[in-house]
Order: sequence, then C-alpha cells, then structure tokens
Amino acid sequence: MSAGDAGVTMTYLKRPKEEPVKGSAPEVKERVSEMLLRIERGGLDAVRAYSRELDGWDPPEFRVSEEEIGRAAEAVDPGLREAIEFGRDNTRRFAEMQLGTLVDFEEEVAPGVVAGQRQVPVGSVGAYQPAGRVPLLASPFMTVAVPKVAGVENVVACVPPGGAGGVFPAMLHSIAVSGADAIYAVGGVQALAAMAFGLFEDLGSPVDMIVGAGNAYVAEAKRQLFGRVGIDLLAGPSEVAVIADASADPELVAADLLGQAEHGPTSPASLVTTSEELGRAVMGEVERQLGELRTPDVARAAWRDHGTVVVAGGREEAARLSDGLAPEHLEVHTGEDGWYLENLKNYGSLFLGDRSTVAYSDKGMTGTNHVLPTAGAARYTGGLSVAKFTKTLTYQRVTGGEGTRRLAPPVMRFSQTEGLWAHEATARKRLERLGEQGMVRSPRPPDGGPAGQEETGGGVR
Repeated sequence: MSAGDAGVTMTYLKRPKEEPVKGSAPEVKERVSEMLLRIERGGLDAVRAYSRELDGWDPPEFRVSEEEIGRAAEAVDPGLREAIEFGRDNTRRFAEMQLGTLVDFEEEVAPGVVAGQRQVPVGSVGAYQPAGRVPLLASPFMTVAVPKVAGVENVVACVPPGGAGGVFPAMLHSIAVSGADAIYAVGGVQALAAMAFGLFEDLGSPVDMIVGAGNAYVAEAKRQLFGRVGIDLLAGPSEVAVIADASADPELVAADLLGQAEHGPTSPASLVTTSEELGRAVMGEVERQLGELRTPDVARAAWRDHGTVVVAGGREEAARLSDGLAPEHLEVHTGEDGWYLENLKNYGSLFLGDRSTVAYSDKGMTGTNHVLPTAGAARYTGGLSVAKFTKTLTYQRVTGGEGTRRLAPPVMRFSQTEGLWAHEATARKRLERLGEQGMVRSPRPPDGGPAGQEETGGGVR
C-alpha cells in the first residue's frame, strides 16, 4: 500500500506477508496456449478430450436439454427459487436504468455538418459461469440477464459440470431464468475455446464476446482470446477494503473482511481506519470470528498472508490510501459517508454505511453488477455493465455546399502538411464539384514539410 503524498501519518497495525501475484504464471500461460491451439485444430473432439481428462465429464451432448432444465427447477427449494428470481429482477431493473442513460442523438456540429451516434447491441455473447469450489448463483444475473437487457440476440452459457450428475440444479435454474438462449455443460479453457471458435454445432459461429470469471486458467484463456473476441475484464482474486472511523462496529467490519477473504487464499482484505482503537478491535474480532466459522481455513490463510490494517491521519489520508488501493469492493463505515461518496475516485463498487455489505452485491441482490475490476484496475475502468454489451456507433452526414466549404479547406491543409495527397484529393474533388478550387494543390510538399508518410493498417505511422 502506497502512502501517496509526502508527510502522511499512516501507521500499519498489520502488513500483508505477501503481495498478490499479478498476471498469469508462466506455466499457466504455456498450458493455456497449448490447449487453445489444440482445440482450434482439433475442434469439438479436442474439447471433449479435455473435458474427459480434466473434469471426468463425457456426456452424449454438451448442450443441456429443456428436460434437464425442467428437472433442475423442480429440484431447487422453493425459497431458493424465489431468492434467485428476486436477485435476477433487481439486476435487470438496474441494467434497464443504465440502458436508459445510453442515448442515440444527432446534432449539427457546424453549418451543413451533422454528427450522431447510435447504441447497437453486440450480436452474441458467451457467458462463462464459475462453479469451482462452489457454484456462484448470482453470476448468471450479471453475464446472462444483463446482455439480454442490452438487446443481445444470442447469449450462450457454459457452466462446469458439478460431478457425475451434471450441473448443480440451482446453478442451472439460475442460468435458465436469467434468459440464456443455450446452456452447455462444459467448463474451463475448453469451454471458452468452444465459444470463441464457434465449435458447438448448434451455435453456428463464434461469439462476439466472452464474459464471466473463473480460475487462473480461465482468466489466461480470456487474455489470449482477447482480440479474436471481446471480453469484459481480466479478473484476479476477489478484494475488499473497508474505510472505518471510531463510530464503526468492529464486529461488522471484521465480518465483512472475512466475508471476502473466504473467496480464496490469495484474496486481499484491507482496513483503512482513522482510529487505532477501532483497528485493534477489528483485528481481535477477526481472530474471534475465525474460530466460529464453519469453514475458516481459506479465510484464515487470506487474512494471514494478504490482510492489512492501516491507521490514517484523517479522512483525506484515508481516501488517498483507498484510492491507491483501487479495490474491487470498498465499504465505508463512518459518520461521514456522504463526504467519502463525493471524494473517493477508485473502486469497483462502493458500499455506504454499516447496513451495506459486499455480500448483498456478491449474491446479486442490490441490482449492481458484481463483475468488477481487481488488481488496481479500478484506477482506469469500471465494472461490467449494460454498456459493455452495446457499441456506440458514430456517423456523420455533410449536407449542401456549406458543409463542404467548411470541411474541405482545413482537411486539404492538414493533408498537404502531412504529405498525404490521396487524402487531400478526397476533399479537393468535393470542393471542385461546387466550382470552387479553394486551395490549389501544391505539386511538391511545402518547404520543410514531409515528402509523404508511410501508412499502416492502424493509420499514419
């Protein structure tokens, strides 16, 4: 954790033993590259071979049938079904509100020059559903329901098998009611490759985007497939930071730190507090609550190796420290939550007040998307949203002679200076159609100007 400005007064009560590893290990990169190449060459047979090898899963068909979806729904407890539908509905509602902020428009930017934009959904999305140690039931809300709100025509979901019986029934039900157009019981790198290469026979063609979290191999596969398909973001271990002052409840702060540490042994959990007394009380509470958890091992390892408690000299320093972390999840337990809302800049999602907890969003109940930037990426990007599934397409129209008179002369000057004479000709010829030469083309570049520029596919180099 960086202090940022000189003269800060922060004090560490607990430092992490290890810094989280950023990026993929070399052996992961090599293995994923090998798998993608083999699947691209071998097609669905290679997908099936990896499914047998890695998951012990070799069904007659990877696509989950309507009958299987129906049986899964019947197997889910009615109370859980109701909870799934509640979270799905809230996520849809928030996505619809976001979509309402993405507008088409057309305006005259200069006399005779019209510019506009349209919001157009991508054509198809492949949604990977994590189901490693446990199935994450809210993931389909974020990666299936949200693109459907955006207007994506075809959303296909891949979910790892949960054993000999196939997909966890509750997970299958959540995917189905979120609106997936097709569901395939296949996991890991092979699932992403099948969607990116268009290998499922009834899919017909590669998807345009792949979204969803997974293990280190899934994350690396997304990185290597990016460019061939779009992706949401590259996610690392789940993170939480809490800003708390003397008014905070140590029991709740400790519970929320452990709630995210439970995600994995490399999940960072950080407390930034303006009260040393509160910081020490939280550390004691963490140890006490670890003794009460049914499954403490993962959270204990994460807190031991990646837990941080730092005392800041005031709210301004606390905000600077938090912005330096740029955490995936950020909770604020203070008497000045409004001030922090106005002044914090770097986080994936913000949870204000002690009644708010990350778990409410993790489980898809608050409506906001829980696919969020990690490893400091919140410094430059937000999380997954309905906007990710739409393309802002711009267009322009020049009407009448006035627009040409406005645009052609400066474009000709730019082009002559740059030595790009074919560019210059496109503007000059349109001016000539009006019977106006405007600017006479120079037979040679102006003194000191470039004789020409080499162009590449990406523009002038």
